[in-house]
Amino acid sequence: MQNLKRQGIGPTGGVSPEFFDIQDLSVHLKIKVKTLYFLAEEDRIPHYRVGKLIRFKRSEIDAWMEGNKKGCVASEQVAMKALGPVRKPKIDIDRIVRKAIDGTRGQGYTTSHGKTRPQGPQEGGQ
Repeated sequence: MQNLKRQGIGPTGGVSPEFFDIQDLSVHLKIKVKTLYFLAEEDRIPHYRVGKLIRFKRSEIDAWMEGNKKGCVASEQVAMKALGPVRKPKIDIDRIVRKAIDGTRGQGYTTSHGKTRPQGPQEGGQ
């Protein structure tokens, strides 16, 4: 078997040529023959037609594969992009608490009586 590889024998037993037939390309790319026929019919893969035969040039297929290469993106970048519009500005918790306390003091705390409840007519608003 190793002898055959050294001699340039292709996946289907023929000499490894400059052109693939559809069976050889299917084995080479690990893509179903039916898918390759579809890609060729849609002109989405570089190919040559000789009568009813379809041939694929090795160098063009390599270039086509490189053109279909998708880059790897870090998961942090994906998360930042997805969360960007949802992200809210930082909230100053201390300011919110101070404002709530000041609002409460103004409504319900009177220093003259030392009471923390709001004074009404029943409390003896003398």
